[in-house]
Amino acid sequence: MKKIRQLFLFILTLLLVFSNVYADIKIVTDSELTPKTKHIRANELITHILTTYHYKKTELDDTLSALIYKHYLENLDQNKAYFLKTDIDEFNQFKYKIDDAIIKSDLEPAFEIFKRYRQRVDERIQYALNQINSDFNFDIDENYRFDRRDDDWFGSKAELDKLWHKRVKNDVLNLNLAGKEPDEILKTLSDRYNRILTSTFQLNSNDVFQSFINAYTTAIEPHTAYFSPRTSENFDISMRLSLEGIGAVLRGDNDYTQVVKIITGGPADLSKELKADDRIIGVGQNKDGKIVDVIGWRLDDVVDLIRGPKNTIIKLEVLPKGVGPEGPSKIVTMTRDKIKLEEQDASSSIIDVPESDTKVGVINLPTFYIDFAAQAEGKRDYKSTSRDVRKLIDSMVKDNIDGLIIDLRGNGGGSLSEALELTGLFIDRGPVVQTKDASGRVDINYDPEPGISYPGPLAVLVDRDSASASEIFAGAIQDYHRGIIIGEPTFGKGTVQNVIDLNRFIKDSDEDHGRLKTTIAQFFRVSGGSNQHKGVVPDIIFPTAEDSSNQGERAYENALPWDQVKPARYYPASAPIDSFQNAKIAHEKRIKNNKLFQLLMDDLLLKREATDKKEISLLESQRKEEREKILTAKKEIKNAMRVQKGLPPIVDAEEDEDEDIDSSDDDNEEDDRVDVLLNETANILNDLISPPKDVGVDTRTVHNKKAAVINNNL
Repeated sequence: MKKIRQLFLFILTLLLVFSNVYADIKIVTDSELTPKTKHIRANELITHILTTYHYKKTELDDTLSALIYKHYLENLDQNKAYFLKTDIDEFNQFKYKIDDAIIKSDLEPAFEIFKRYRQRVDERIQYALNQINSDFNFDIDENYRFDRRDDDWFGSKAELDKLWHKRVKNDVLNLNLAGKEPDEILKTLSDRYNRILTSTFQLNSNDVFQSFINAYTTAIEPHTAYFSPRTSENFDISMRLSLEGIGAVLRGDNDYTQVVKIITGGPADLSKELKADDRIIGVGQNKDGKIVDVIGWRLDDVVDLIRGPKNTIIKLEVLPKGVGPEGPSKIVTMTRDKIKLEEQDASSSIIDVPESDTKVGVINLPTFYIDFAAQAEGKRDYKSTSRDVRKLIDSMVKDNIDGLIIDLRGNGGGSLSEALELTGLFIDRGPVVQTKDASGRVDINYDPEPGISYPGPLAVLVDRDSASASEIFAGAIQDYHRGIIIGEPTFGKGTVQNVIDLNRFIKDSDEDHGRLKTTIAQFFRVSGGSNQHKGVVPDIIFPTAEDSSNQGERAYENALPWDQVKPARYYPASAPIDSFQNAKIAHEKRIKNNKLFQLLMDDLLLKREATDKKEISLLESQRKEEREKILTAKKEIKNAMRVQKGLPPIVDAEEDEDEDIDSSDDDNEEDDRVDVLLNETANILNDLISPPKDVGVDTRTVHNKKAAVINNNL
């Protein structure tokens, strides 16, 4: 009976392979994979721009050639699961010649390497399809190394076969643990592997050129990139807030589609269920639609599947951050909609600090926004960050707040002018940020309006996703000693990019040559240092901060380094920076006795351990134990949060899925974590508002300018 079933599964596999490979799909032949005239023209123009106008002066030489070569191989086979060591040895002839090839507009080496890549993908997928029917034994104690980015290339097909056998075994085990039936597992994996194959063979000369040129651009620095015509279209859509979709920035990461950022005001943000670093492994249309497995899909194809008309339902199967390939996954359902701009508005709340008479105002700022169109039309009531924050401050001052928190977590930036205006609400006058262009010229951007809207105690709460304009504001507040910075080291993006339409420079062609996003300038703080690479380092760093070497800009191997220029002339305020250490000591003592804070740290530790893993057990009993450990930890943390909010604990782990709990009472876990950090920020600010009697400071006074000049010149 077992042999009959295996025969049935084998025949079904052949039918699935036949139906997938020979469906109505445009397969690009080897003869079609050749550089086009438009690619040669684009290459010449891109090379001229990068070697002449880019902020980072980089010579196109053998050193850069080796880096381009490395990046191109990573673009194709990041996990070293297709190419053999013999392929790499053969390709090494190009390692120090790519620079010469680019100068001569000889793109053939890139296409030659890509054709070999297609061949290897075909071999691997055919092997994987043949392995699906294997009689896997999940009682063998062995591991599958799913992350090989730091490993060497395999020297033989036998070694690759062993890796891929374990990969298929792991995929089968994952689906087994998810409760899938054998026939369903067979179809899912057959579709998945065939999708990898067909996606690869659908890549055309435009795709090859884009991948190669981006190996060149990212070898210079990570924010410079070439957009092919198709990618340019997707870029335009992402920049329009009228985009009808889910409101998330995605990227490809090996076989997964990873969430990079959640756009404030979009369906994903409003759902409170999808988070940065989650991985999307399935997409379904409509409430009852079947989830389509998208592991191994091209990013563009996943985006096309997710994008859709307003008011239509989409379901995403997601591996949450910190959960390994084994799961458990979750289903996120949301309704596609336009980005709701009003959800990006600044908002306020007030925290009554426990065991104190202190009232701390909070302004949550998701982005630095301004209605440029209304401003240009001369409308007096146009919306902007600084205008809205000023109104919120006025309202909270009437409520007699004792201190103020500006919450910039997750704020990726926005309008530079609004960063200047917002800083001006808390300083009297002076420079806010310096800008250095590719020629080396430094311009100083000033607070546009004298006067202070709020002179009281101030804290700025940041995290690893606070970037660009957020870093300009936080850096200025820190340099002026105007308030205390709390949270995690920020992203560290201190550069300015411009998008250039290459078609503007090529007049005698009707073809689309794409666009180039290139770095043209860098921001510097008034103290002279840059936010680039280092980010803004808080005065008090929360223990939620990971090793800063693998966060944000610091995670890029070739990011522009930290740099400095001459300090601007500015007048620091008299915030009690000497008492920050006392506040830090009090903070550390307080969180040691905060059970909820410690549970959250345990949760973060579990997630980090899962994220750092490169191997996974193929022993079914161990995998079940690991899944149960994750679910138990999740339940314990959620129950602690529910008790904190006066809600009854969840008795059974499954009850969480089945119980119909009102959403207003059962807030998302991440929101609860954010509340804990925000409340602790209020406690820290309270320590500074009411310092020990032997610390004679008052954060609400400002230095006289003469004394400030002396201090600044020391």
